[in-house]
Amino acid sequence: MSNSDIGAISARQVLDSRGRPTVEVDVRLADGSFGRASVPSGASTGTHEAHELRDGGSLYEGRGVLRAVAHVGGEIAAAVKGLDALAQRGVDARLVQLDGTARLERLGANAILGVSLAVCRAAAAHRRQPLYAHIAALAGTSAMTMPMPMVNILSGGLHAGRGMDVQDFLVIPASAGSMDEAIDFVSRVRNAAVRVMERRGLSTLLADEGGLSPGLGTGREALLLLVESIEEAGLRPGADVVIAIDVAATALWDRAAGAYRLAREGRLATSDEMIAMAEQWVAEFPVVSIEDALDEEDWPGWQRLTEKLGCAIRLVGDDLFTTNLDRMKQGIEKKVANGVLVKLNQNGTLTGTLDVVAAARAAGYAPVISARSGETEDPFIADLAVGTAAGQIKIGSVRCGERLAKYNQLLRIEEECRAPFAGMAAIRT
Repeated sequence: MSNSDIGAISARQVLDSRGRPTVEVDVRLADGSFGRASVPSGASTGTHEAHELRDGGSLYEGRGVLRAVAHVGGEIAAAVKGLDALAQRGVDARLVQLDGTARLERLGANAILGVSLAVCRAAAAHRRQPLYAHIAALAGTSAMTMPMPMVNILSGGLHAGRGMDVQDFLVIPASAGSMDEAIDFVSRVRNAAVRVMERRGLSTLLADEGGLSPGLGTGREALLLLVESIEEAGLRPGADVVIAIDVAATALWDRAAGAYRLAREGRLATSDEMIAMAEQWVAEFPVVSIEDALDEEDWPGWQRLTEKLGCAIRLVGDDLFTTNLDRMKQGIEKKVANGVLVKLNQNGTLTGTLDVVAAARAAGYAPVISARSGETEDPFIADLAVGTAAGQIKIGSVRCGERLAKYNQLLRIEEECRAPFAGMAAIRT
């Protein structure tokens, strides 16, 4: 056994930011190098995501992950013990082969991803190099960058009890020249939003990702509030700060009605009406990015949307692509969207995720590294964004420990490696 071979694996059930169980994995190599990783969980999920294995029954209202934990300590540990942690692709391939299902349903993507990420950390420790540098080597990144953050300010949809139809309204610190300055800008906007909302008597309760949940009736009202908050912060809308929107339209699709149900507005909308709404937002406000403007299977609608707005703004697919290489290739072939949200737990392994980033880049699609609504304090995605030079990261708001762990890690990385800040070049089409 060489010093970098996997020696021992164990797992446990821990809690995520919503107080729900998730999997945490420890990996120790033959030389004692150690890696630990925990797995996030989503609320707004795409049909084609890798499978999150839950126990059912009464424990944690059926959300326990003890079966996945047992798989890690048993079948998975037996299969990967003795493999070289430096050969990440080989380890991940063994994990996928062992499961034997397309969506990792047998052992659970939460079990498999926990092992994949913990192995990566242990390998970085073995090499005595920062995690982002080890990921850069795995990804073949020639020049790392610090990512531009997209930061939740106002939330609705499944992140906030459907208080608004649209899931998230985010800000991007367009004129910031560093990660430190970027976080300062967005913090100022979020604090200003609280003041504006309090003056209006609106609720300032927190949503899942730390955004504010005002419960406004239309997307336009939310955008007006966001612009006012940017100005309240002493910043210029469209110059210092621009706007991104996550519609999460799959959660709005009413299969029985064959239309999008905008419950807060009390109406149904066709694909073309959803596209027209997006066009109006872009015409009236400094919106530079829209995610999941249409349902995950509305390919004709996505084609029309891309024809209309694809040259003007970023159109990001989340539920549309689910960090799945086959879905990504399908989107490229159909010429829909021009950006892809990248979530590790949608794919199930680190190298599978890196393959999606590489395919996106090769086709001219912008990768956006993203957290989930159910997060842990593990800051892995901060290193992933830097190591892949993705250019953009979507963590959540600048509140709550599981979010701040990632922002704080980005600040540490910026100080340590002095990679250039990606800025708006990562977002402009």
